[in-house]
Amino acid sequence: MPPSPAGPGGGHGDERLIVLAADDPAGLARFYGALLEVEPQPQPGLSATHWRVPLPAGGWLEIYAPSRSRPQRQQLGRLSLCLQHHSDGTGAVAVLNTWITAALGLGASLQEPPREESFGAEAWLLDPEGNRLLLLVMTAP
Repeated sequence: MPPSPAGPGGGHGDERLIVLAADDPAGLARFYGALLEVEPQPQPGLSATHWRVPLPAGGWLEIYAPSRSRPQRQQLGRLSLCLQHHSDGTGAVAVLNTWITAALGLGASLQEPPREESFGAEAWLLDPEGNRLLLLVMTAP
């Protein structure tokens, strides 16, 4: 069954979107698809370099190449993508370390080592194009 117009989470009305400019949209879509264990989808109707990655909680990560007439320079800022898992029986840090290993194998780089917090565990990385990425593993309430 194809995704609903509102994205994988279903519903009616506005879509939930996160938009990310990329130098290599297909490569970055493969990175996030592999990290989220979902299949990225090319969007040729929008542009030849536009990709959509379904988000597990619903909505889409939209990845595209900026227009040559309006380029966007790479930059680090206070905005970052946050991907979240829930802890299993092995604990938040063990789940996070497994996830970090997968991300590093896909081309990410670790910016801060994992740390345990009251809510679970987190680690800051850069994706293959240098965008900030927070991996967050929540413990059961």
